[in-house]
Amino acid sequence: MHFGRFRLGMRTFKTALAVMICILLFHLLGRGSPLIAALAAVFSLRQDLNTSFSFGRSRILGNSIGGFFALIYFYIQAFFENDFYVELIVLPIFVILVIVISDGIGNNPGIVSAIATMLLISLSIPQGESTIYALNRVLDTFIGTVIAISLNGIVTPPKIEKEKQIKEDLVELKKKEVGLSEMLEEVRKQIEDQSKD
Repeated sequence: MHFGRFRLGMRTFKTALAVMICILLFHLLGRGSPLIAALAAVFSLRQDLNTSFSFGRSRILGNSIGGFFALIYFYIQAFFENDFYVELIVLPIFVILVIVISDGIGNNPGIVSAIATMLLISLSIPQGESTIYALNRVLDTFIGTVIAISLNGIVTPPKIEKEKQIKEDLVELKKKEVGLSEMLEEVRKQIEDQSKD
């Protein structure tokens, strides 16, 4: 649906629905704030089920890595009695470790979600809370991700929107093809020039 330059598509609708489901579920279960779950759902929801599933897998792996470091941070902070310098020094070091580990295992699409999970959990745990609180925040990210993936499997775009998405993808592929052809021509010329020398 278009309103001049503004478009209200299926993905926008599904994103809002995912946030609504997170809020409702957390209210019914008495789980507290749905913030982390809602953000995880927004990060994980993509244009279709296949993309959401692929991204969701990366997100779940990222959530696991980020959640692991958030728990370690929780224990370090408790040991040093919530000292500000621990936050100032340890969190940036953990950001580096999350990036290096994620890259090392080939989970580059999950790097941002891993860092976001770690920082959201680490910086939102009130002083004096238990390990269960931290583990519940990790669980919240999984809940949001599962809601997004499930919603993409249940609510599919109308045929017209699928066709439009395919056309947009084809235009992008054509642009990339032109770029690759230009690069190949440039490489071919360089090879010819080198062979003349």
